[in-house]
Amino acid sequence: MIEYSQALLLITTGLVVISTVAYLGAVFAARMATTVRTPVTPGGEAVVVGDGEVSVTGGSRRAPVRRFSMTWWATKSTQLALLLLTGSLIARMIGTGHAPLSNHYEFAISFAWGMLLAQVWFEWRYRIRTMSIITLPVILAMLIYASTMSYQPNPLMPALQNSPLLTLHVITASLGYGAAVVGFAAAVMYLVAPYVKWQGWPSRESLDELGYKATVVTFPMLTLMLILGSIWANVAWGRYWGWDPKETSALVTWLIYGAYLHARVTRGWRGTKSAWLLVLAFAAVVFTYLGNLFFGGLHSYA
Repeated sequence: MIEYSQALLLITTGLVVISTVAYLGAVFAARMATTVRTPVTPGGEAVVVGDGEVSVTGGSRRAPVRRFSMTWWATKSTQLALLLLTGSLIARMIGTGHAPLSNHYEFAISFAWGMLLAQVWFEWRYRIRTMSIITLPVILAMLIYASTMSYQPNPLMPALQNSPLLTLHVITASLGYGAAVVGFAAAVMYLVAPYVKWQGWPSRESLDELGYKATVVTFPMLTLMLILGSIWANVAWGRYWGWDPKETSALVTWLIYGAYLHARVTRGWRGTKSAWLLVLAFAAVVFTYLGNLFFGGLHSYA
């Protein structure tokens, strides 16, 4: 089953490559085509390309995509990649006898799964498909990074043998970090919007709102991650908190997202300031995942 899991992972990586290229091609084709603006809900705009197909949408309404168009294939390829990566995780769980959430390789796959899930969900819900040109390369980088590590399972260390707590702790991290990549994409697109001379680029208002919606998912997931992690740490190591490097960086990440929500709700922070906060927050997410490789600590296995 381990070999089947790895094969599914490799196919998933190939599908993400196809999705990335297809989305970039769709955006480029829409950019080069003659476009006309159509009415949409406030805060967004739709771009009608050629025969009336909406290839790229910058608003929150559900814009249709013509079957078998480049955008359609990109969307379906991404959805299939999510299914196959889910299958890879299930196959690995069967092969190892425990949830595949217990080492750096397995969490890389789980992290990629969370990002793919967020990509599929937010694209379906908000139809801002241009975010894919940011999110998919990040997902692809994580999958390629996972492929550089050994996929052979190792025996669980004692600290990792509390399966329910470990599973819930890492799943909430994967979901929170996954939604974070959508917030990051929205923030980057917001910051570069003034320099993009294309009417098909999503409106800054819709991007600002998308970043907020993603953070509304990220923050509670990270809160649960910290709570469950503290309970697990007390069971495994006899203390709820020990200022381990990964614990500390996870707390800092949580504080940054909390600061973003606080500033937005109470101080009315929107636009450039909040976008930079989301970029900083996602940088903290990446550091939290990779930092233990440099600083060690009790989380050195992850």
